[in-house]
Amino acid sequence: MSQPSVLKCVLCGKEYEPSTAPYTCDQCGLDGTLDVLYDYPRLKKSLHRASLEADSTPSLWRYGPVLPVIRDTSIPPLQVGWTPLYKARRLAESYGVRELFIKDDGRNPTGSLKDRASAVGVAKALDLGRDVVACSSTGNAASSLSGFAAVTGLKSVIFVPERAPQAKVTQLLVYGASVLLVKGDYADAFRLATAAIDKFGWYNRNCAINPYLVEGKKTCAMEIAEQLAWDVPDKVFISVGDGCCIGGLYKGFGDLMELGLTERMPRIFGVQAEGSKPIYEAFKAGAEKVTFTRAATLADSISVGSPRNWAKALRAVRRTDGDMLTVTDEEILSAIPELARSTGVFGEPAGATAFAGFRKAAQSGALSSGDRVAVVVTGNGLKDIANAQKSVPPALSVAPDLAELESKLGL
Repeated sequence: MSQPSVLKCVLCGKEYEPSTAPYTCDQCGLDGTLDVLYDYPRLKKSLHRASLEADSTPSLWRYGPVLPVIRDTSIPPLQVGWTPLYKARRLAESYGVRELFIKDDGRNPTGSLKDRASAVGVAKALDLGRDVVACSSTGNAASSLSGFAAVTGLKSVIFVPERAPQAKVTQLLVYGASVLLVKGDYADAFRLATAAIDKFGWYNRNCAINPYLVEGKKTCAMEIAEQLAWDVPDKVFISVGDGCCIGGLYKGFGDLMELGLTERMPRIFGVQAEGSKPIYEAFKAGAEKVTFTRAATLADSISVGSPRNWAKALRAVRRTDGDMLTVTDEEILSAIPELARSTGVFGEPAGATAFAGFRKAAQSGALSSGDRVAVVVTGNGLKDIANAQKSVPPALSVAPDLAELESKLGL
């Protein structure tokens, strides 16, 4: 584990000493999210390819020297990270790229990439001696936090929009969280959570506010690189809601270069739903700031009209010569069974959004035959069965009669 050397505002560049740093820049406000930086020249002497090859730890904690947790005893006892990276040969051939890899982060303990952030967030809360953690969420961050809080004995208070999928709300209740279904959208839940956290002094797990949470998410990129023997992909696709996951990819690949573990940065492609695309709009307009809107998409995990980590999201795409795409809800739904039937990976709508974006890019000619591409599936399909059912025809009903079976099957 390692104490960061400095925290730095992504907008104005103001630096903060870690022990006294605010959640966000005191000059730029909530938009001024902070980067967590380390003494890379010192750490690269102990964290290198040989040390990782000798480390059998099957979790994100293998990257402990560039994770901001002070005490090993604060680490939650759940295996997080080191999720599978599958080579999708049939899909690569179908869409005309040299290699396609699917990173299945739905295999994390509570079923989403957000577990990476919660593992670090809960560990930081324990480092600081806090006993209550709280966040707002469209669903996955909430269920993730509640699971990690439960296993460490912390109390969790969760604010989610009242339309959050029942499977995710049920996860929260099973883990014992205090769940508040907020009448409104994610922006309304975020505002209420922020006010409550400030008033009651709870530890803030909101990834777009607490800079340490992105440090957990960055390990997804680090794993992709290590699982590919440090030969990073040419392009990486990921769905975008609040901007934290895509910002985490950029930070992870950047840290690897700072440590001398890799030599280049992949081009990062962010994919938003057509009904929730404020970061896409800002990127395409060349804007310096995102304009908040109302969101409307069945992909609840990225249904965010007021993204709080927009600055890191735009930086990730612009500095890597990447791109932003949008896909419709219909394209998202059709991506769910195609991905599952070709790779065995069942993604929730937001998880399949990245694949839908890859598919759209390939069909438009934006990818080349020599490309090596990775697609991050951020959440498990069992998180949202109601929408998954919309992507497939109903099962056949048949009497226990062979003749009727033959008829139903058209044999």
